[in-house]
Amino acid sequence: MTAPLDVLVVGAGPTGLALAAQLRTYRADFRIVDRSLDRVHESRALGVQPRTLEALAGFGVTDELVARGNPAMRLRMHLPGRVVRMPLFDIGLADTAYPFLLFLSQAETESVLAEHLAGQDVALERGTELVHLERTGSSVSCRLRRGDGTEETVEARYVVGCDGAHSTVRAQAGIGFEGHAYPQTFLLADLDVDGLEAGAVHTYMTGSGMLFFFPLGSPAPWRVLAMRPPGAPQAEVTLGLLQEIADAYTGDRLVLRDPVWMTDFRLHNRGAAHHRSGPFFLAGDAAHIHSPAGAQGMNTGIQDALNLGWKLALVCDGRAPEELLETYEAERAPVGRSVLRFTDRAFTLATSGNPVIRFARTRLAPRLAPLALRASGPRGLVFRTVSELGIHYRRSPATTGGSRPPRRGPRAGDRLPDLPRGLQARTAGPGWHLLLSGPPALWSDEPLASVVRGRDDLVGVHRLGGKSPWPSVAHGLVRPDGYFGYVSRGAHLEGLREYLDHWLPAQQG
Repeated sequence: MTAPLDVLVVGAGPTGLALAAQLRTYRADFRIVDRSLDRVHESRALGVQPRTLEALAGFGVTDELVARGNPAMRLRMHLPGRVVRMPLFDIGLADTAYPFLLFLSQAETESVLAEHLAGQDVALERGTELVHLERTGSSVSCRLRRGDGTEETVEARYVVGCDGAHSTVRAQAGIGFEGHAYPQTFLLADLDVDGLEAGAVHTYMTGSGMLFFFPLGSPAPWRVLAMRPPGAPQAEVTLGLLQEIADAYTGDRLVLRDPVWMTDFRLHNRGAAHHRSGPFFLAGDAAHIHSPAGAQGMNTGIQDALNLGWKLALVCDGRAPEELLETYEAERAPVGRSVLRFTDRAFTLATSGNPVIRFARTRLAPRLAPLALRASGPRGLVFRTVSELGIHYRRSPATTGGSRPPRRGPRAGDRLPDLPRGLQARTAGPGWHLLLSGPPALWSDEPLASVVRGRDDLVGVHRLGGKSPWPSVAHGLVRPDGYFGYVSRGAHLEGLREYLDHWLPAQQG
């Protein structure tokens, strides 16, 4: 009998592609299927956050993403009689090589990731639909159907649903999807606009709602997002309708033209009851869907995938305990819930017809926001939250602080900062990375070798000297997803040895 696959990835959007890239890095035995015959060609998600750019850099794709996109740093709030100019990101991002929100269509993001996988000899099995799942002892029986009607049954140890809001994996795993739909209808289009300052995000705030223009570049110069006016008929989305809304909402002489894609849609705020049920995992839109406020959706999905992929690969390879997989829910479910809360509040403030909220949105917020953003502390906190650089796993079972944690610098569970610049690039290779701070003479070879022995193929050692995230002698172990699993002050390595013995046992022989 053929041995089961390690992982079946269902869905080849950004989340599934990122998961496949990481599984390939760790040489897992997997397949990736998608019922669509081709990748998306519309823009759809269009903002790539700094943390996502960092997380994808290890695959060598981030430079290409940046080259294809539009790094926007400016926001223009259009109010009656004036325009308020504010930065998008200008503080709180000193520890990243990507201190900007990259505007790039989902079509381009998928294209770059698919090209990377093709270069790694990974086949994307498009036109292949998952129709049935059934647990059979230690594996899952997965029935696949191709476009010509032929079927195949595949055995897999684990199945990951990256298959969107209507996830087949979620439904067949019996995982609930709780939440609500918003009553408003939204209009979306990729087109050209005459009369807008290039390279900035433009918002028009009115009593009826908000109108956004985002710099895109490809497949069109601009993305427009508008709420259909209350009481307006549910007519077909046309260029004429969009022009009418722009005329009514802006009061400016904007000319919308040359649409590439137009659609309307409803929004939901829903989250999966669990991110894992036995051999089934959910990531991306299969686990959480919400409004596009803050450009969080695709980024959260990609980071779901990059949290899960190395864990699956190491467990399947026998290098890590099954317990490691339990940390996926512990780490990513709180992130998903936080995104649902954040986007729901932002969406409600932006669209509510309540007179008090409408007054706050159109009168108070435009005047108070510039004042609030002058304070560096709150501004930095907002930017780190939206950029997703502030995500941490300090309460995770897979992160441990030593008996003497450093007084300053990152803690166990924190993201590895890119300070000094280039530190992330130095630790971008596969596996875990042990960072040693302080005079090199403190770290003798034999104690280090005894800790790493039996796992030296997965643990790289980096002597940073004084160029480290900590101001004093310390050591930290960075996990494959770029977060510290262990941090301790001093040169004693017994705590580190215990941590590794638990999560990455040494191989014998």
